[in-house]
Amino acid sequence: MTSKTTKSPRVGGWWDGIAPAITLVGALLTTVGFVLAFTLAGPVNGAAIDGVEVIGGQMVANQLLFSQKIFYFHVPTAIASFVALMVTAYYCVRFLMTRDAGYDLRAKVATEVALVFVIAVMVTGEMWTRFEWGVWWTWEPRLTTYLILMLLVIAYFVLRASIDDPERRAVFASVFGLIMFADVPVCFMITRLIPSSVHPVIFRTDSGLSPDMLVPFLLALFGMLFVTYGLFRLRVRAAELDARAERIKEQLDD
Repeated sequence: MTSKTTKSPRVGGWWDGIAPAITLVGALLTTVGFVLAFTLAGPVNGAAIDGVEVIGGQMVANQLLFSQKIFYFHVPTAIASFVALMVTAYYCVRFLMTRDAGYDLRAKVATEVALVFVIAVMVTGEMWTRFEWGVWWTWEPRLTTYLILMLLVIAYFVLRASIDDPERRAVFASVFGLIMFADVPVCFMITRLIPSSVHPVIFRTDSGLSPDMLVPFLLALFGMLFVTYGLFRLRVRAAELDARAERIKEQLDD
């Protein structure tokens, strides 16, 4: 990989110009969605168990706790993590096709953004599971597949840190990024393939949500996606500037 290829894809222009505004709009939409979730929306459909069930080896009674509002943060954050990893996969493919270091940088940044959301999903998911069903963890299909996804994302950065040569690092990371992304459709579809009492199916023909829940959910979802875009573009710009500064430093040293 040469310095010539690092100029493509472009940095700057309107893509970066609108990033701060998009991030602000996303934060506002997410905030409005959360406020409506606490003031307008009723209990989450499917979150409460019917009577008494055995979850994680424990008998859990029906609870309609305030903690169900975690849903309006938890699910949009999970979708945002999937979208970020889709971006990772796209740039991994682009790098393998072109060997352009700019694409590898973008794949890395997208995975950084995804890691933030993945950790948020796991934390809020554990809170929800503990408060609603009385256990911190159960080897339920969605939890298990998403745990694997989190470990893969962490392993991506471990892999990058373990290889010194930039080109080999980028190639290995791109291949691993595609393997990592393969778990995303599994995470999304697992509750359809293996029905779960813990995770209801949200995205279906009738949406599964009444209007008073659907409106704040969609606001939070689109807000979170806007934040994802803004974080990605702003971080790419910062990373590109760092890379240019490093190249200038190397040239001066030579």
